[in-house]
Amino acid sequence: MSDDHSLGALIDTAADADGAGLDAPHEQLPRFDRIQADAVVPAVRALVERQDRAREALEGNLTPTWEGLAAPLGELAEPLGWTWGVVHHLLSVRNSPELREAQEAVQPEVVTASLRLGQSRALYDGFRALRDSGLTLDPAQRRIVESNLREAELAGVGLEGAARERFQQIEAELAEASMRFANNLLDATKAFTLDLTRPEEVEGLPPSLLAAAAQTARAAGAEARAESGPWRITLEAPLMVPFMEHSRRRDLRERLYRAHISKASSGAFDNQPLVTAILRLRREQAALLGYPSYAEMSMVRKMARTVDAAVRLLSDLRAASRPRAERDFGELTDFARAETGDPRLTLAHWDVAFWAERLRERRYDYSEEALRPYFPLPAVLEGLFGLARRLFGAVITAADGEAPVWHPDVRYFRVADEQGAPLAAFYLDSYSRPAEKRGGAWVAGCLERKRRPDGSLRLPVTYVVCNQSPPVDGGPSLMTFSEVETLFHEFGHALQHMLTRVDYPEAAGTNNIEWDAVELPSQFMENWCYHRPTLLAFARHHQTGEPLPAALFDRVAAARTYRAGSLFLRQLHFATLDLELHHRFDPDHDDLTALVARVAAENTVLPPLPEDRFLCGFAHIFAGGYAAGYYSYKWAEVLSADAFGAFEDAGLDDPAALVTTGRRFRDTVLALGGSRPPAEVFEAFRGRPPRVEPLLRHNGLV
Repeated sequence: MSDDHSLGALIDTAADADGAGLDAPHEQLPRFDRIQADAVVPAVRALVERQDRAREALEGNLTPTWEGLAAPLGELAEPLGWTWGVVHHLLSVRNSPELREAQEAVQPEVVTASLRLGQSRALYDGFRALRDSGLTLDPAQRRIVESNLREAELAGVGLEGAARERFQQIEAELAEASMRFANNLLDATKAFTLDLTRPEEVEGLPPSLLAAAAQTARAAGAEARAESGPWRITLEAPLMVPFMEHSRRRDLRERLYRAHISKASSGAFDNQPLVTAILRLRREQAALLGYPSYAEMSMVRKMARTVDAAVRLLSDLRAASRPRAERDFGELTDFARAETGDPRLTLAHWDVAFWAERLRERRYDYSEEALRPYFPLPAVLEGLFGLARRLFGAVITAADGEAPVWHPDVRYFRVADEQGAPLAAFYLDSYSRPAEKRGGAWVAGCLERKRRPDGSLRLPVTYVVCNQSPPVDGGPSLMTFSEVETLFHEFGHALQHMLTRVDYPEAAGTNNIEWDAVELPSQFMENWCYHRPTLLAFARHHQTGEPLPAALFDRVAAARTYRAGSLFLRQLHFATLDLELHHRFDPDHDDLTALVARVAAENTVLPPLPEDRFLCGFAHIFAGGYAAGYYSYKWAEVLSADAFGAFEDAGLDDPAALVTTGRRFRDTVLALGGSRPPAEVFEAFRGRPPRVEPLLRHNGLV
């Protein structure tokens, strides 16, 4: 990128690059139109070799200063990190057997190269000398130095001999096991289909689901129509969730539910051995580093600092939410019995979503399906981008065609300030593609903000990935309200990546932020889906242009706390199970089934079925970054609710006050990234430490 900070210059440079798409320097956008699986192995191996040579040169000629150690270390690590990030991104969004094979071939070499950096005694001693030197460092530099020391210690820099060799072996085995877990889950999700051919099998299903299910059947080669079928339902959320909410066929709901809770737990895609293996490896790894548990080791990187602090939060939230969850289930049972005329009806797991949707329709006089026509993706994006401009001064414009993409549905956008100066860019991959794309929604960095040695600035670029309902029959993607919330959530992560003002990649954007604070901006953004002026400004019927009726918005807002106790308890269940697995559980001596049952007894109202194999699909902790950290969602939700409380205090109906508060949020939470401790960043915005009361209040639990 040139000195004028133009993203266009970066894109033009990338477009001129030769080769197969992975040989472009890490200063450029990936050439997704050129990347081939057979380019991965030679490109990665060349970069591993280059990194090793650069590391050895630095080890032999470092000086304990920023310019003599930290800066060159960042430069030498970026090319391999950038390339490996592209490979992992493609595995998530355009998975293929060829790409898997290439990734598996070189992953051990990448892990080993990373460990050679992390376990370098020369680099570690250099950072210790820099920390203790008394040299003037800015706050971001100090944080980066401390982070390098911490990460080296967690990488086993203090280990010698057999212990070091075993640690390295564990790292390689964990990387392989986590990738196999993710691939098994993707394949198992693809393997199940529920094919429906008769009208009585689709009784109760809304037109939008019938159209999507028919389109899925057509993609598999059938001649299908929404009106007459056949219809295909899969385990992907855009199809499964509305089916469970609306199908009047209890037997089919049961079949789909049982497939969901048992996926990736048998046959060729069985994750059960991997669950035990991963837990055993993590426990051994922690012991090698002198920690009593993997959870204790992970807390070194967390804002909570101790397992006890995380457990206390979960306990406090459980005390507030469990009575409400029990009341929710009692009300749902009473309602279902009244509607069916069966006073002895016992609700099963596959009944809950169906009757919860019926009760919500009765209580609040609307359905999720009734909202879909008001949330076409183009209008939702217009509203989201308008909010980003009002609050944060971020001006977003479409730049489709200016950057190569990995799928025709992917879009590209530029971000500038209100004076037109470029700030960042992002890709948006919105739709579910079960054949090649893993489920869920996430944001990942493509390029980090960086001040180059010549003074020029590399601007950040990020990937925003969702799995919402795809367009059907040539129309726009009509989103459920929960999909709207998900998009707002993920865009909060993207804003923190893109609006950072930290010039060091190691602490720019979301980098170097303690894991239990990183969800703050994402959960914060969800609140704006319930802000009347924001939502009513973009919620328009995709055919008539009619705005969402104000009375309907009021009912949606009133339903925000509907079954909040149940939803709260569900998250607490996952978080508690995660901590128990990584803190007290011994895979070699303890009974996993008994532990799962005990945690469920404390954190569920309707106990899981005996055949439930939820852990086989718990990708957050076995194939993601949330191991011993799933509690982070609730920890960060305390921060995000209190942060939104600042806007409530300023006046949600006062546009000028919202702008002032929004700019302060931008200049602290979004701008400072990992350059300051999260507690310090929060207090810089809020003027005080966080309080839990806003979270309970927003969820109707006080």
